[in-house]
This record gives sequence, C-alpha cells and structure tokens, in this order.
Amino acid sequence: MAKTSNIEDQLRQAILDAPMSCSQLSKLSGVSRGVISHFVNRNRSVTMETAAKLARVLGLELKPTNRAKKGR
Repeated sequence: MAKTSNIEDQLRQAILDAPMSCSQLSKLSGVSRGVISHFVNRNRSVTMETAAKLARVLGLELKPTNRAKKGR
C-alpha cells in the first residue's frame, strides 16, 4: 500500500487493495455495501466506529505517531 496523507485515504486504499469484494467486506464487517461504496468513491466519510470495523477485517491497526505524542 502506498503511503497516503490521512487515515481516510489509507483506509480507502486498503479497501481497494483487499483480496475480497465489497460484498465480502460488508458481510465480514457488518458495514453495508452502500456505505463502503460511497466511502471508496469519496461521496461520504465514515464514522470512527465504521472505520474500526473495516480496519479490523482488513487487518489494520490505528497507532499513534511520534508527532501525536509531542502534545502530551
């Protein structure tokens, strides 16, 4: 997966690169096919809860970066 600038772009790319169809991803994640399709086509964003469901199925994990730690 190519490095992208934000979480939405990374998730979108992971969905496109996934070895499964949107229908399969929908069934495994519990997120409707329509929501996935609209998200991939940049017609809408997804909630953090939805992103977490998709990420879990895609084997992704959200982690803080060093930049995020500087503010603490």
